[in-house]
Amino acid sequence: MTSERSFVSRFFLGIWHIIDGTRKLVLNLVFFFILFIVIAALVDSEESLVVEPDTALVLRPYGDVVEQYSGTPLDYVLMQATETGRTETRLRDLLEAVRRATDDPRIVRLVIDPGFMRSAGMASLLEIEGAVEEFKASGKPVVALADNIGQQQYFLAALADEIWLNPKGMVWIDGFSVYGQFYAEGLDKLEIDVNLFRAGKYKSAGEPYIRNDMSPEAKEANLHWIGDLWYQYLDSVSRQRSVPAESLGEAIDNFADRLEAVDGDFARFVLELGLVDRLMSRPEANMELARLGAPGEGSEGYRQIGHDNYLALTDMQQKPKSENKVAVVVAEGEIVRGRQPQGTVGAISLAETLRDLAEQDKIKAVVLRINSPGGDAFAAEKIRREIQALRESGKTVVVSMGNVAASGGYWIAMAAEEVWASPSTITGSIGVYGILPTVQKPLAKLGIHSDGVGTTDLAGKLRLDRELDPDLKRVFQHATERTYDDFIELVAEARPHLDAADVHEVAQGRVWSGTQALGLQLIDNKGTLHQSIDAAARIAGLGSDYDVVYDEWKLSPFETMLFEMVGSAMVRFELGLSASPLGAHTLFGKILQDLQFLAASNEGLTIAAHCLCEVD
Repeated sequence: MTSERSFVSRFFLGIWHIIDGTRKLVLNLVFFFILFIVIAALVDSEESLVVEPDTALVLRPYGDVVEQYSGTPLDYVLMQATETGRTETRLRDLLEAVRRATDDPRIVRLVIDPGFMRSAGMASLLEIEGAVEEFKASGKPVVALADNIGQQQYFLAALADEIWLNPKGMVWIDGFSVYGQFYAEGLDKLEIDVNLFRAGKYKSAGEPYIRNDMSPEAKEANLHWIGDLWYQYLDSVSRQRSVPAESLGEAIDNFADRLEAVDGDFARFVLELGLVDRLMSRPEANMELARLGAPGEGSEGYRQIGHDNYLALTDMQQKPKSENKVAVVVAEGEIVRGRQPQGTVGAISLAETLRDLAEQDKIKAVVLRINSPGGDAFAAEKIRREIQALRESGKTVVVSMGNVAASGGYWIAMAAEEVWASPSTITGSIGVYGILPTVQKPLAKLGIHSDGVGTTDLAGKLRLDRELDPDLKRVFQHATERTYDDFIELVAEARPHLDAADVHEVAQGRVWSGTQALGLQLIDNKGTLHQSIDAAARIAGLGSDYDVVYDEWKLSPFETMLFEMVGSAMVRFELGLSASPLGAHTLFGKILQDLQFLAASNEGLTIAAHCLCEVD
């Protein structure tokens, strides 16, 4: 017995040593990480950091272009610690850097290097286009460097006066599409019953779970709005590159033949098409930029500064000019209940933010920047009511739609005084659906059965291990239709020139571009975030006497110190780069996300105002 007890003691003592050793290792790594940042910041403070004359501003987005960073402050600190770990770039940072550089005599040119950008919505790209156009109007040149770039990356490159492509590089443009995975057959094989309830002829968000293909109605609706976005893409590229849109469309449609005619030489193909101006390697491009401007230090080739570092060095020059504030609040991601980190729109999180703004006297107006495909209808309604309460407190509220503000994203927009959208904003999708899967059949195959008693006819019928009762199906369908009717009424009340019948005609779950939505009177104006901010100031009677503030993370003193040290250190340290230029689509990640959504539906029926409107 003693020997057995001794063995057990040694076993658990060994486990404890492993756990304790792991704990100490993690703490040591965190300590040395913070120490490195502190040393970097101290080294940085020893020298005067300035933007030198004849400097090129480099616009090099990493990962996804977003309205706000997702996750927690610590996630951001870790991401910023090395550029190779960056997965997100804020849109407003890109815009602000270009705008400051426009009037900065030290910045003599803009270099666009889009190869590390993974994705950006058309609305974001159009906002960047506007900022770059202002920069070019100041008389400063713009050059784009490209190795292997895709459709979205090329849109940025096309903004330049000249595009220099690697002789072994390529440009891939294939048009817009909406594709997804459909699980009906797979779920049938697993014998999982998917009960779908929806309202709206074109509300297709639940289709992947009950069909093996896209419905004709969904194809019709999707082709309508992505066709408009594709027209906007071709129109911009055609204007920037002086290449007829017809020529570009013909080249895509006959891609194989056109490529074969130049012996498979991608670079030569796009050069002859007029999509790029010169073929040169990256070292050759650096030497040319050094000749045109000023040589850089070390291996940089030419004198340059990245947009993040430029913002960090020029932030101290940005002085407040007014006591009046226009606050910008970002609602990005899925709309869900509860408190959520950035990147997800939590009903309670956003409600608390709006209530806090209502109590601040200096905040005269609020711009809600929505970039969301929707989500939980109850959560959306909670947010809408908080926006309404904010207006009742005396604040002006304007909505600015980003890449997408559809379904639940459109729902919360209805409480604003004015609604602005980009021409490429994906919006509308006024419709609702609910999903409730049950798994009684696969359980029965395992010899697991459900049985019992209840005090009422409904008791015990809402279980995932039992077939959904017909009466409950009727209840849920009625609830879905009631929510849809509420949605219609909200839109009719908010849109002064539309009644319920008009809204129903353009609703049905159908998706529209911003341009189409304006024609249908679903929004008030087309324009950028900055234009919507100006509109909010105008409505609030501020004129030009206001400053813009972004209401985001509330940082602790320690987090603030980390942020400042990381920002300071990153100004001094240029780290190596490693990224895939074309960024493959995360197919299996999308499948997992879809299946997780289905699994989450087992918690009970949630009526969703959600849009299946991702563009490839």
